[in-house]
Amino acid sequence: MKVSPARAAAFAALLRVERDAAFATDALDARLDSVSSRADAALATELTLGVLRWQRLLDFLLSRYTKSAPGSLDSEVRLALRLGLYQLRFLSRVPAAAAVNDSVELVKRARKSSAAGLANAILRRAARDPQLRSPSDPLLPPELPLADRLGVALSHPSWLVQRWLARFGEPATRTLLEANNRPPRLTAAILDLDRLEETRANLMHNGFELSPGRWLASAVELRPARRGPSAPSRRPLLPARVLIQDEASQMIPLLAGVRPGRRVLDLCAAPGGKTARLALQAGRGLMVASDLHLHRLRRMRELLERARVAAVPAVVLDGTCTLPFSARFDFVLVDAPCSGTGTLGRNPEIRWRLLPEDLSALAEKQRALLRQGLANLAPGGRLIYSTCSLEPEENEQVIAGLLASSQARLADARAALAPHLLPDVLAGSLFDDQGFFRTLPWRDATDGFFAAALEHAPAPAR
Repeated sequence: MKVSPARAAAFAALLRVERDAAFATDALDARLDSVSSRADAALATELTLGVLRWQRLLDFLLSRYTKSAPGSLDSEVRLALRLGLYQLRFLSRVPAAAAVNDSVELVKRARKSSAAGLANAILRRAARDPQLRSPSDPLLPPELPLADRLGVALSHPSWLVQRWLARFGEPATRTLLEANNRPPRLTAAILDLDRLEETRANLMHNGFELSPGRWLASAVELRPARRGPSAPSRRPLLPARVLIQDEASQMIPLLAGVRPGRRVLDLCAAPGGKTARLALQAGRGLMVASDLHLHRLRRMRELLERARVAAVPAVVLDGTCTLPFSARFDFVLVDAPCSGTGTLGRNPEIRWRLLPEDLSALAEKQRALLRQGLANLAPGGRLIYSTCSLEPEENEQVIAGLLASSQARLADARAALAPHLLPDVLAGSLFDDQGFFRTLPWRDATDGFFAAALEHAPAPAR
């Protein structure tokens, strides 16, 4: 019995995420070559990311239809059941029979034929349940703590929900959880503003409908065009000097205010979207990109070549250790490895891997990167520290510790960002009372980013 290419691709991608701890987007990209149409690619993406976003709720629902705990099932069976339940609950245009039959066939293809009958019975029971597609919260015990109730109903770990409840309150936390469960806007950075209209026309020709960005003059929001002058491909091509990049991520390198001819270091450069912008701003200056892993720098080089950004020297190094550079840099970007809690809508698998103790370990690494970045910053230069995290341990507390133990001081990055914003956007609206750049998914329709601009404090007068 055949299985639709979209469901087969989604199942394979989910297996890679679970077995190999792969990133969902990487696992999905590796499988999209097996689908032949843009519609199948879109469905495979919806299924893969949807199942990951709603994993906790799906397992809760699954426990209602079987006496076995979801965790006791073989991973192939569990993933096929999640796929089927996701379609039955969330995709009203998918026929129930197709969702059930393909999920059962996936169990058989995974050589788990002995569980095919169980899978069939569970999904048919779910398909007959009138409460399955109820938009209200699932039936939860009334005594369940709020963090657990929200955690199940909106599919996040309770410990993370509890943290956000304490910081943001219930209404904002609920809105954040809902935002994390919606597909994020697809935005692109147009790096060559001199050819803005030509680039937009090229994007439309390649199968996109465009809307202006929400914040930046150089950003556009992309949607697959329903009709167009050319037949849209499964993966529409991007013109040169255009990068798919969240709009908040696009703003991070702009905070540095890099000037042509200066020396620039991107200490955690891969995958390279921010590096491309810095290199174009530096022009004939020296741009150096470094990262811990060679394979990540190779992927960065491919991105820069596609974007037609001039060759950038790349160095494999551990940025937490003493750096090998003989001269200092006028601008340093430390886009630090972090928990990624500001990107859970884009990378839903992170929410199931992250543990509370990871935050302190990440903060230790971030402090070390920041110290090395500052040690290689020239007098009068500027360092940008950024994360895509919402957690204070990785953001304000890292900066507070550095300011207390060094001669660094906060700098005002609003003037550097302002020229790049749309005319009706005030730079101050993207900064908090402490002067930190901050975006929030539920408020700004972007990933959640934090950034601080730092410089060396002047020596005291004698």
